[in-house]
This record gives sequence, C-alpha cells and structure tokens, in this order.
Amino acid sequence: MSKIGYFYTDCLVPMVGNNPYATTEENATELCINAEVYAAPSKELVVLQIRSPFIKNKYSPFCQTLLSWVKSCGFAKVVVLSSSHAYQRNDQQLHGTSLRYLLSPAVQKADSDLMQRLNWKELEKIAAFPEVNDDAKVLHIPGGGITKLLFTESCARGIQMVVLLKFCSEGDNIPDALALADYLNEWFQLTTKQQKPGSSASTSCRWKIPSSWKLLFGSGLPPALF
Repeated sequence: MSKIGYFYTDCLVPMVGNNPYATTEENATELCINAEVYAAPSKELVVLQIRSPFIKNKYSPFCQTLLSWVKSCGFAKVVVLSSSHAYQRNDQQLHGTSLRYLLSPAVQKADSDLMQRLNWKELEKIAAFPEVNDDAKVLHIPGGGITKLLFTESCARGIQMVVLLKFCSEGDNIPDALALADYLNEWFQLTTKQQKPGSSASTSCRWKIPSSWKLLFGSGLPPALF
C-alpha cells in the first residue's frame, strides 16, 4: 500500500518519526506523523493508521471528525481493528477464540449470514449491574480506546461499520497483530494463503513485517557487558 496523505487532527498527541515501513536507505529518512492514510486502489481499500494516544476529552471530537470524513468520501464500509484487555473478560468470553466482532445495524442486514458461515463469535455484552440486575446488558470494551464510542456513533448515523477485535495482554503483541490480520483476511480476502514447498496444505497468510518492529523492545544487549 502507498501513503496518499495525512489525517490532520488536534485530538492526538503530536508525534513525528522515521518511516516505519522503510525498505531502503533512501526512504528510511522519510517522516511519519500521528495519523496517516494509505491506499490500495486494486483492492478498493483505504487505511487510516493512528500512531499516538488521544488527548484527554478529545474522543468525541475525533469521532465526529472521522465519521464526517467517512460520509464525505462515500466509503462503502468502515472496519475498525481494535483490542480489549484480556484480564477483564467475563466468564463467557473466556471460552473459545479470543477474536470477536461487532456489526452496526446497517451491516447486519447484509452480512449476518456470512458471520454464521465463518463461525465467528460476536462480542458478548455484559450485565450493567452485575449480581443486581443481570437482564440489563451493555457493550463493554475495556482498553479499546475510542472503539465503543466510534461504534455507537456509527450505529446512530446509519454508517456501515464492522469492529474486529482481539483480547490481548501486555507484552509482545506481534502475534496478536498477525492473528487480527488473518481474521480480517478471512472475510475480505485481501491476500491469498501461501503454500509451503512440498506441502499440499495451505499455511496461514503471510504478512510483510514492518522493519520498525525489529526495535519494539530496543536493541540487543551490548557485548561489552559480557
């Protein structure tokens, strides 16, 4: 995918850094900022990547700006890739896969049957007042940032939105990112599965790992220490 622009907003903590997707010394010096837009015209796909935290009390203004942009551009569907704290799951969420989905009413009409064929699990709602009134259920996405607000606003505006999320723990989340990418690919078939030489079985989709991920946990220990 190629970068086609930036998403300017005052709702995110300002940041600037080197090109996280550098492949050569020449493009390694390119700069990136807190919110950038990428596109793959052959897939009819546009991606907004957010790289910095939200400023306090700026969730709502950002959601309004983002959804207005979605409306003005005429995007057919919005897919949000997110996560939720694994340690705050309820009893139901401890069973089966750690991947979940949410569909806005505008999407449910067209794609609810597909979810059943894929055998996906919808994110379970939890009791609003546990052990007091278990009948009243609410959507709860702890650690999901703006996910819940963005989803509820999309439902109110009639925007077709899909939320795909994974329950995650602190630490190395690279396997979680790859699992979520595979989850997305099950539906949208953005890339085909690759086959190992001499094997008849298809392996998991292979994704190109950003060069910047090599430094997620800093550099190695200096040899001088030993």
